[in-house]
Amino acid sequence: MTRETILELLERLQAGEITLAAAMQHLGKLPYEDAGFARIDHHRGLRLGLPEVIYAAGKTPEQTAEIFARMAAAGGSVLATRASAEAYGAVRQRVPEALWHETARIIGLRGSETHKTAGAIAVICAGTSDLPVAEEAAVTAGYLGLKVMRISDAGVAGLHRILAEREILSSARAAIVCAGMEGALPSVVGGLVAAPVIAVPTSVGYGAAFSGVAALLGMLNSCSPNVCVVNIDNGFGAAYVAAMMLRAGAPEPSEIPGSTPR
Repeated sequence: MTRETILELLERLQAGEITLAAAMQHLGKLPYEDAGFARIDHHRGLRLGLPEVIYAAGKTPEQTAEIFARMAAAGGSVLATRASAEAYGAVRQRVPEALWHETARIIGLRGSETHKTAGAIAVICAGTSDLPVAEEAAVTAGYLGLKVMRISDAGVAGLHRILAEREILSSARAAIVCAGMEGALPSVVGGLVAAPVIAVPTSVGYGAAFSGVAALLGMLNSCSPNVCVVNIDNGFGAAYVAAMMLRAGAPEPSEIPGSTPR
């Protein structure tokens, strides 16, 4: 339950559109709702300003659908990450308005009160093989109220591709960069932008890439001081951190001295 949902509830109560008992029934779901197999944290939106998100991997389609439906009833946007097509089918039966983002593996329901954060982020992937992780980040960021600019297939093997996107990079208030193999792209982007760079190592690459460990270590050792790193394939985590950064009021690139890329 978000701040906007509670405000709307109180306004309806004040206007006499609902009874006090009905309002108490809605508020009774705070701080969490016990579904038996899960405790749904409706209070998280009030504490953090961003909602709880369903991690669908490991849950049955029916469990995912039950949690999704309860969160939808509480108001606000709802997300289920790492979801299967079967989980979407179960959710769709309960919440027909839910959308399926196949590449991102996300089921989403957009609330009318989604907070719009000033500015935009860039979501960049080194290669097409990194696209599922990048799309997880981009779709999540969109549901969290961010404007997203996508740059795909711009890895360091063809450096001219990322250099051609400097106009987008210079306008981004944060950049999420997804890369596998040696994981060099975040360092390159870090040297081009006056903004935080959230590096996402992906489990893409041949044997010595060790399913993303090589990229993770490379990103952790970046020489660009504006690069921070999330876990392997964690596009969702990168988007959540970016949303919190922008909500905290990070300055526009134009406000930072010497921010024009050279």
